[in-house]
Amino acid sequence: MAVRAVRGATQLERDERVHLHERVSELVRTLMEINALSGDDLISIVFTATGDIHADYPAYAARRIGLVDVPLLCTRELEIEDGMPRVVRVLAHVETELTREDITHVYLHGAANLRRDLTHVRAIPDDSDDSDDESADG
Repeated sequence: MAVRAVRGATQLERDERVHLHERVSELVRTLMEINALSGDDLISIVFTATGDIHADYPAYAARRIGLVDVPLLCTRELEIEDGMPRVVRVLAHVETELTREDITHVYLHGAANLRRDLTHVRAIPDDSDDSDDESADG
């Protein structure tokens, strides 16, 4: 079994607590499901949030879906000019039989535009996402 890192991100439509919990829960669940991970496979998760998110800690959403014994950390994302707003990113350290090439990174909603450079990504844009934001800051 190898230690791997799995990346992902989601964009919030608004900075509201319930909405943040929904989007972060969706992100973590999708990341785990698509990579066939269980809670026991998780070593730790680091969440970052852009400076315009104040409603709650992204890690709290992970606790609410049952990740109570996984070390979680939240930190602030760099504030880059013209960076995508209201984004929560995740870096999960996991134990898995998947090779690095087989890991699927997950980018949801507006964040689907962040990593067009990766070849093994599950990107799920919003249906109404007509954004031309080409920021590839991962």
